[in-house]
Amino acid sequence: MSSEQNLDFSILPLPRIHFGAGKLSCLPSSVSAYGRTLLLVTGRSTLRRSEAASGLLEEFHRSGIEVELLEVAGEPSPELIDHAVELGRKRPFDAVAAIGGGSVLDAGKAISGMLLQHHSVERFIEGRPGVLLHDGRKVPFIAVPTTSGTGSEVTNNSVISRVGPGGFKRSLRHPAFVPDVAIIDPELMVSLPREVTVSTGMDAFTQLLEAYLSPFASAYTDALCCSGLEHFARSFEAASGDGAASVAVRADMAYAALMSGIALANAGLGIVHGFASSVGGLFDIPHGTLCATLLAEATRENIRQLQAKGEPSVGLSKFANAARILTGKSFSSEAEACEQLVAKLEAWQEQFAFPRLGEFGMSEEDFEEIIATTRSKSNAAPLDAAAMRRILAARV
Repeated sequence: MSSEQNLDFSILPLPRIHFGAGKLSCLPSSVSAYGRTLLLVTGRSTLRRSEAASGLLEEFHRSGIEVELLEVAGEPSPELIDHAVELGRKRPFDAVAAIGGGSVLDAGKAISGMLLQHHSVERFIEGRPGVLLHDGRKVPFIAVPTTSGTGSEVTNNSVISRVGPGGFKRSLRHPAFVPDVAIIDPELMVSLPREVTVSTGMDAFTQLLEAYLSPFASAYTDALCCSGLEHFARSFEAASGDGAASVAVRADMAYAALMSGIALANAGLGIVHGFASSVGGLFDIPHGTLCATLLAEATRENIRQLQAKGEPSVGLSKFANAARILTGKSFSSEAEACEQLVAKLEAWQEQFAFPRLGEFGMSEEDFEEIIATTRSKSNAAPLDAAAMRRILAARV
């Protein structure tokens, strides 16, 4: 790989991070550092599904913390956030905590950021008409992920969506929205169903690969991405199969997701996440599923574009290095490594039966609208409309 690395970079703040088995026990004391009243945001089955989390409310009671429980379902919409904020304003809260998957964490993050504001959340969402600049005031926020995917526990944005005609999937964003505390406990993840493990894992992997290949990557984000890729490669298939109940395997996946979150916040993401924004507003496709089904073809197209330049490329070197990390093999040439990277992604596509976009109602008639609203300034290579159409057409 090329020795050239960008050493000119800035880093967003990080939360106080507690990582490891049993670290959920840090939550009551983390809340107590801010006060005695907590708004706890969870998924509908979060506290019931996890043995580690099931006794949490009793532990809060023993610690003298008053808890208001708010259960949310699905990806957060402006209406969900506004409703939750209205409920949350009925009493002052010293802190907000979210325990759940990426959508639950995004909901908690947005609620934390809106409790001290006086407009609908939609007025602050990027790319919406009449957008307002958020002043960064929020209620302290603690993130506790129960999946290994989005890395929302360390990012400064909350993804808000409205699905359907005229829909959107965009971010509420401010540097102050980085969680104050992140507690990553792999014991919370051992009960994840296989399909959730696969889709969230592919989201984390896509974020690692796209941040690694971003033109805004640096030596700092490269180190995070390579470390995350190594842990992902070691445990993805195990987590999706016979090793699902292993805390060590789940720790690898949680670590990969954590690294992906820090990397994307500082380097950006590529075309797959560009499509996630434009497609996600039109069709009800789980985010990780969309990443999984598009990644092989997007990687093929990016490699094709870089090779067409006919000159040495840091991007091609990075794709080749990612292939070595994923497969654990050495290759005779950069071209062979890139070819084997695509082959590995296609093998996962078959092994885990990633659904096609057509199964969610997309057709070629939708491509023009999707392409017109897709942005990917952090992609590995510039892609024109024809290139984006090829990626979509291969998976419709």
